[in-house]
Amino acid sequence: MMASCDKKLVRSKSGLKIVALNENLNSPFTISEPKWIPDNECPRCMNCDAKFDFLKRRHHCRRCGKCFCSECCTAKISLPRMCFVDPVRQCAKCTQISAREGEFFEKHLKTLQNGSSFHINSTSLPEPDDNASMSFLCKMSKDQRFLLFECQSDMCPEHSPIEVSHIDSVQILSTDLLPTGNKAATGLSLSYKDCDATQHRLEMICPENSQKRQSMLWLAAMQKAMKMLTENKETMAMISSLSEEK
Repeated sequence: MMASCDKKLVRSKSGLKIVALNENLNSPFTISEPKWIPDNECPRCMNCDAKFDFLKRRHHCRRCGKCFCSECCTAKISLPRMCFVDPVRQCAKCTQISAREGEFFEKHLKTLQNGSSFHINSTSLPEPDDNASMSFLCKMSKDQRFLLFECQSDMCPEHSPIEVSHIDSVQILSTDLLPTGNKAATGLSLSYKDCDATQHRLEMICPENSQKRQSMLWLAAMQKAMKMLTENKETMAMISSLSEEK
């Protein structure tokens, strides 16, 4: 069951943020602020090795928490994955990463939330009748936590929302090789767990009509979303492993 996600404005040492009142309802695409390296552990810039003094001051990158001089940490760009209201200071490496992610939040996330039509085959749905239409409008919820499925026919059954963080894997479905030597994508297969931890598989097949182009764009955006989620899980696993070693 989806819960409403009320938000609040908070101030961290890095800037103003808009976050969920209940942190469990935050978008799965968000990441936590890093711990800043203490000043006394960083006598020199961690990029150019310049020594800090009264004139050359320390600046912490808001994304990685490392310590740099002003020349090596001068850019201020948006960081939606940490929910900041305004652009924040980042080092050159983090600036590049945030710029790439910015395209996802500004472009691809909107594609996912606008939705597109697909024919659905799912282990959580009954076997369709021969003449039944299993066409759904598939889109991501506004809070970015669920995939929603709106029936486009009176004959198709309801499909429960899928929690995005419970998706284990995504695979592009394709046809045989085209004359050009490339495969043509036909849809998406994803594996996920429901609220009872039961494993399911769902296939989303692009319609062969005027809506196909939009469906292909939606699939491409979903791939990017899953890449970001996978990186999140790997980072959290690494942090957990380091904590256990300590």
